[in-house]
Amino acid sequence: MGTGGASRRSLFGDVALLVFLLVQASDGVLTYVGVSMYGLGIEGNPLVGWLMSTIGEGPGLATAKLAAGGFGIALHLSDVHRAVALLAVFYVAVAILPWMAILFYWS
Repeated sequence: MGTGGASRRSLFGDVALLVFLLVQASDGVLTYVGVSMYGLGIEGNPLVGWLMSTIGEGPGLATAKLAAGGFGIALHLSDVHRAVALLAVFYVAVAILPWMAILFYWS
């Protein structure tokens, strides 16, 4: 007998989601460290910068990262696994690598 859509599992999708969530968490930590060291002006995302200036650095960053994680989970549950994987790669390129360069090579 076949399995229903809700019970269908995708190893690729599960790994993509896990990587995406780890990248989001890593970006959150690196962003918090960067903003703590250099101030809010270092944040490149104006929405995240606004959230952090409005409700505080920790709460604003947590809100942004929880929202991103929630959207990634929603994509995963919608079986849009390639999008989740591409977003993980995108975040590594535009968030993780720049923060690593700033924090570990320019400090």
